[in-house]
Amino acid sequence: MKVVVLAGPESSGKSWLAAELQAHFGGLMVGEYVRDFIDHHQRDTTLADIPAIARGQLAWEDAARARQPDLLILDTHLLTNRLWSQTLFGDYPAWLDTELLARHYDLHLLLSPEHVEWTADGQRCQPELADRRAFFQDSLAWMQAHQQPFVVIQGNWQERRLAAFKAVKQLL
Repeated sequence: MKVVVLAGPESSGKSWLAAELQAHFGGLMVGEYVRDFIDHHQRDTTLADIPAIARGQLAWEDAARARQPDLLILDTHLLTNRLWSQTLFGDYPAWLDTELLARHYDLHLLLSPEHVEWTADGQRCQPELADRRAFFQDSLAWMQAHQQPFVVIQGNWQERRLAAFKAVKQLL
């Protein structure tokens, strides 16, 4: 089983690209648990919600891993939960680091916020490019510090799609 994670700031195309990868390569795709959490609770999240959100994401990921697909595509993982918690609340549960590093990911596709428009969807909160750049830099710094395999995906939508397909094809 090869595990590919889409990472990076909001509105950079993670969910779209995850679906494109699945349509092209097959495999199993896991969505972003926090979206369901927000839809269910109909309120802004708090620091106290982060453990439940992270555990929900892990449960979805673990259920997909148990099915042993040839390719597992994760629309997100605990790094996003960690960084959002830090960004919004100035803190995050320390166990997120332990859980994140205990799991194996074959490839991270780190999406840049550059050259694509931010799109409001009722859950996004970083319309400023500078904020999304900072989130991207935090993601990049974490991947480099923890020697995670990654490819930066940038450009317009078509360029992102081509770069992601190339990276996943090489992985497979």
